[in-house]
Amino acid sequence: MAKHRADAAPAEPDEQSTPTAATSTDPIGRHRAAPGPEGLSVWATAQATGPVQRRGRYVRESVQHPARMLPAIAAHAVTAYTQPGDLVLDPMCGIGTTLVEAIHAGRDAIGVEYESRWSDIADANIKHAHTQGATGRAGVIRGDATSLLSLVPGALTGQVALVVTSPPYGPTVHGLVRPGADGVAKFDNAYNDGTDRGNLAYRDLTGLVDGFAQILAGCHTLLRPGGVVVVTARPWRKHGELVDLPSAVIGAGVRAGLTPVDRCVALLAAVRDGGLVARPSFFQLQAVRKARAAGTPMHLIAHEDVLVFIKSQTDSGSGSLGDTLGGGVVA
Repeated sequence: MAKHRADAAPAEPDEQSTPTAATSTDPIGRHRAAPGPEGLSVWATAQATGPVQRRGRYVRESVQHPARMLPAIAAHAVTAYTQPGDLVLDPMCGIGTTLVEAIHAGRDAIGVEYESRWSDIADANIKHAHTQGATGRAGVIRGDATSLLSLVPGALTGQVALVVTSPPYGPTVHGLVRPGADGVAKFDNAYNDGTDRGNLAYRDLTGLVDGFAQILAGCHTLLRPGGVVVVTARPWRKHGELVDLPSAVIGAGVRAGLTPVDRCVALLAAVRDGGLVARPSFFQLQAVRKARAAGTPMHLIAHEDVLVFIKSQTDSGSGSLGDTLGGGVVA
């Protein structure tokens, strides 16, 4: 399964706010609250742009995916909800952002990806992370995550500490732009060429939510007691109106047997001098400008909802990631 994540504007210098006594800043530009049980419900995950966060940390081919998760979002979830050595799962791992950030943090990770093009890049990103000193183990399984339990080895039932993932928003998204004959041309804005409709991104909203509920049900089985699921989602505009995907995701999680426990905000804007610096895509900015010119007071969406669930009931499980992956990749 592929992910949707709108990237920020073109790369810019990696500016960092000066950390205060209450915050710390990591190499990919994510600010974290000082250690303590209180935490923050607002995640400052776009202090650096998406391209800056990935530069050198991911292989160049990663930019070809139409919808990449911000590395800082995945990294924040991993550090907030797991300990070193824990197992992290992404059932729609795309280019492997969740997996890369997990193994850099000393966790183990397993991902499922529907399209071989993206799973190959995820494999490359895992190998690249290990050349940079990542200590965790990770592997990618190629297949349809709506049948998750038929793909993931049964030995991992009850072993997953954290799931980090996101549903897609459709078969095509903003992608990247370059000058074209008619002004601007899109590229790298589709999951595939349209011939394979098995990707969850090709379903309508009802089908998308149903499929995502199936995936979360599989995650529920793989989670250990008290395990956490983090899903990022945001509404999108259709004919000028917002489609409330986050609420639909909450419903899907409940149907899958998970308990909603928190709703946070992952900023897609940088925090600078007490204000927000938006990082919209070209098309987001264009849509808002056209709407305002037509008299509609539309605003940029500058965050993603972070929906947090837990597995509340007690289930048993056995096995280990080392036994299953052997330090390699699952084909």
